[in-house]
Amino acid sequence: MNYFKTFLLMLVLTGLFIIVGSAIGGKTGMVYAFIFAALMNFLAYWFSDKIVLKMYRAHQVSQEESPELHRIVAELTSKASMPMPKVYIMDNDTPNAFATGRNPEHAAVAVTTGLMRILSKDELIGVIGHELSHIKHRDILISTIAATLAGAISMLASMARWGAIFGGGRSDGEGRGGGNILFVLITTMIASIAAVLIQMAISRSREYMADRGGAHLSHPLSLSKALGKLDMAARRIPMEANPSTAHMFIVNPLSGGGVLSLFSTHPPIQERIARLEEMARTGRF
Repeated sequence: MNYFKTFLLMLVLTGLFIIVGSAIGGKTGMVYAFIFAALMNFLAYWFSDKIVLKMYRAHQVSQEESPELHRIVAELTSKASMPMPKVYIMDNDTPNAFATGRNPEHAAVAVTTGLMRILSKDELIGVIGHELSHIKHRDILISTIAATLAGAISMLASMARWGAIFGGGRSDGEGRGGGNILFVLITTMIASIAAVLIQMAISRSREYMADRGGAHLSHPLSLSKALGKLDMAARRIPMEANPSTAHMFIVNPLSGGGVLSLFSTHPPIQERIARLEEMARTGRF
């Protein structure tokens, strides 16, 4: 069900991209929009892992430097029948972790020193299992493409609005809102908001799938206990994180309730824990 949901949301996101491109310049705008998206996706595919690891000053560690962490990653990758990713540690007191890389053959798992300090071995296994599940199902690539498309839609929508205001809403005669400034303003504004909400929905869907995958590689209760600890610790020690990378972490490094929760890249921790506990109770995981 989550696979179908992700596929459907990606189709809607692509449709929004076409609509915004059309609002800018009809068929010509659509072509430029696709070229722009392809270029951004190419750059994100090849370089996003290097960028985010440098952003958080993560340093690669060898087996000699961190034997237990390496041993856990090696055992779980063998169990999951996947290549061994590179292992990184971030010098950060906030307990958190993320996975990155364009595919399972070129992937990395990064954990903070805070996470290594507060989790038991079983809980650490649950967290690593979650991150390896992201890698195995290529969630990093899917999330990157979704984030890129959403960002491109917002950028193009902004261009369309300014073009409508200063150009009087004119287009090449093919656009749907060619002579209607109000149409362009409303359409692009709705598209921008919808794109962000869809990106968040895709990210939340993949988090549930990674939780299930992590439960398969470890145990549901190991991961649920880890999530509870990470959530409480993250509230006490907030992490300085870039909003554009928030979706990569196992727990949301950014806080926000009420209306802001609609824009959260993660499902509620309580719901994730409840699902994991249900898996443990029923044995279906």
